[in-house]
Amino acid sequence: MLQQTQVSRVLEKFEPFMLRFPSIAALAAADEEDVLAEWSGLGYYRRARLLHAAAKTIVNGFGGVVPARVADLESIPGIGRYTAGSLASIVFGENAGIVDGNVTRVLLRLDGVEARHGSKEAAAHAWPRATELADVAHRAGVVAEFNEGLMELGATICTPRNPGCGVCPMAGRCMANREGLQDRIPGPKVAVKRRTVTHSCVLVLDAGGRVLLEKRPAAGMWANMWQPPTMESENGADEGAIQSHLGIVGRGRLLPLADFQHTTTTRVVRFVVFRLSGRAQLAAGVGRSWFTRDEAPGLALSNAHRRIIDMAWT
Repeated sequence: MLQQTQVSRVLEKFEPFMLRFPSIAALAAADEEDVLAEWSGLGYYRRARLLHAAAKTIVNGFGGVVPARVADLESIPGIGRYTAGSLASIVFGENAGIVDGNVTRVLLRLDGVEARHGSKEAAAHAWPRATELADVAHRAGVVAEFNEGLMELGATICTPRNPGCGVCPMAGRCMANREGLQDRIPGPKVAVKRRTVTHSCVLVLDAGGRVLLEKRPAAGMWANMWQPPTMESENGADEGAIQSHLGIVGRGRLLPLADFQHTTTTRVVRFVVFRLSGRAQLAAGVGRSWFTRDEAPGLALSNAHRRIIDMAWT
């Protein structure tokens, strides 16, 4: 939950999530939609799916017990090289190096390697170096303490800007400090260009005040989560195109309600929200269902879609 998410937001979700799924076995037995519903609001929903898949793998492949070896840990969905090394060394005391952004920065500066943040060159240096140092620490019986200390050094002293070289225990052995390269190592990360897409969403209420929602595709962003009937396009769309795409029939208008942006790691999503008015109709069908206001909070919804659905009853 803490990956790329603020602690304050995680604290709101962690306890309810643990109450709903108190064990690996309980999480493995749960429906994916229930897992996504409890995760709603944290974003990056692929993490929830991988966590769910990981629980199933641990139950089915390891008897419900988290394995200690790096190779076994890396076979579990969602556990990569860094997480496997962290669990193996810090939890189980196994011989394993770890490399995250903080550790990479420390090792690049320590050895005076000028590589960009997040680059293949940075990783190619950091992993062998971290593994070498962890091996020494493991032979001394302190691999957990060493790996934790290496991460803490990068988080508190060897920071991206204005590192505390004056209080750093490694300053005397640091090539970047010796040559005045702290501000150049590592180099800036190459910026990712975000793609812009438009989601034209239509709010439809029936006579009983229920809102019509549809399931998103099984792959891609917000996979298998709920949304109002939506047309996605690269350059927006006119009213006629939206009505035709969504299967709206009868006389009526799309009344504009809101226009806002939602930014993700790889794209900017422009949400254009309409309310269906007049005698036009949009029926439930394959992948679409009606939900009451009381049922909506328990659905798997992204923050953006929850914001839109709340407009239905305001």
